[in-house]
Amino acid sequence: MSTSNDVSAPQNSSHSFLLLSIMSKVTLDNTNYNDWMRNIKMALQYEGNEYVLEKQPIKIDEATTTPKEIASSKKHYEDATNVAYIMVATMIHELKRFYEDYWPYDMNLDLVENFHKRARQEKYGIIKALVACKLKERESICDHVQRIQRYVECLERLNMNFYEELAIDMVLNSFPPCYDQFIPDYYLNNT
Repeated sequence: MSTSNDVSAPQNSSHSFLLLSIMSKVTLDNTNYNDWMRNIKMALQYEGNEYVLEKQPIKIDEATTTPKEIASSKKHYEDATNVAYIMVATMIHELKRFYEDYWPYDMNLDLVENFHKRARQEKYGIIKALVACKLKERESICDHVQRIQRYVECLERLNMNFYEELAIDMVLNSFPPCYDQFIPDYYLNNT
């Protein structure tokens, strides 16, 4: 005969499996850290476990702590273990091997350090190319604008806010001097 406690275990299990299946749609592969972490954080917020990314589990002396503190510590270890499994399960094999023994807090610190440095370097390279991008002689304006648009889209994928006005200014700035009369006319007619 099953009790209400017996019924809740399978629901939690299927609930966790559902979250894992949703999260596994974005696998961390060295190029998509921001998307992956956004997915992880949404799932952890839903579960109420996001704290394990910001707070490291600490060992306590059960002889000198209260039962409430012991229960809290055990819950933190359980939550951290579950989150670590989910984080590692949603990584490519190379990263799985590296992070399999990390707690979520340590994993998060290491990932932030590594991927934010890479993203910053990548942003710099794209911005440098964007600023140097000039309309070439006999190049179609359409091709040129599409090239600039690809740079802007790359920056947006790296979570850089790029306002439409700035993108338009970048395009106009990339035109050669023969377009100098066009630029004020554009501003006059489109603002």
